[in-house]
Amino acid sequence: MSVPVVLLRSPSTDGPDPYETALHSKGYAALSVPVLETTHVHLSELKRIVRGGPARHALSGVIITSARSCAAWRTVVEELVHDSDCSELPAAASESWAATPFYVVGHRTASSLLDISKAYGGLYAPRDVRGAEESGTAEALARFILRDLPPDGASRKLLYLTGDKNRDTLPNILRGGGVELHTLQVYGTQGSTTFERDLLSAIEPFPVDSRWWIVYFAPSAAEFATPTLRKYFHLPQVDGPTAPANERAARIAAIGPTTANFLRDELRILVHAVPAKPNPDELALKLEAADSLLG
Repeated sequence: MSVPVVLLRSPSTDGPDPYETALHSKGYAALSVPVLETTHVHLSELKRIVRGGPARHALSGVIITSARSCAAWRTVVEELVHDSDCSELPAAASESWAATPFYVVGHRTASSLLDISKAYGGLYAPRDVRGAEESGTAEALARFILRDLPPDGASRKLLYLTGDKNRDTLPNILRGGGVELHTLQVYGTQGSTTFERDLLSAIEPFPVDSRWWIVYFAPSAAEFATPTLRKYFHLPQVDGPTAPANERAARIAAIGPTTANFLRDELRILVHAVPAKPNPDELALKLEAADSLLG
């Protein structure tokens, strides 16, 4: 039987999930279990900014670091496209977003942004998406942005779309480099009310003594999910004992260094694998390499 991999994230809904596909190609059984529920906030303010265009707000770019922020932008675009007065708006306000740099972490976020243009014919949609190849962390993205922005004298103000749980790494680096941020929270998260039920449904078909992997994707998800996971898995502790024979023994992966550090430092969980970049192929390769090493 394939090695089960519990992915603590929601699967893609617009086609085959790239993480599940990559893991299946390596012989793993990928089990996506949603951990967090998302609620959009402040969309009226985002709509006002998008409708006005970047020039009106002196913006030289947009920072989007999650698929949830992409979904907020897409929701606003859909509303604008279907507004009764959409035809009366100046074309420049819509088309100028296509020439505005959007800075992202990872290919999934980049792909989600580019899909907006495909769905709505370019109206208010990003086309110039940067940073997916060069950055796998917030710190790497911040340093990429500083290299990519025009020299001093040109506009260095960026719209930064966030959730309700954010670290200071990216804004501190950018502000230290002379970049002004217009920060706007566009979503909030809470723990899924069905997480335990969904987890059991995913893992029950597999034997308890399987060689399990659990993949964490964010500190906020880790904080919420770990108490429930401990009810059904032995999660290895830093300098802790080995798993009892009658428990599901899990190996732990984190999608990036921020999540890995949170697991080690805050939850004292031993992390066995962190991919070089936060994308599906790198994760699958890292799990395969770790299994070869650990046996």
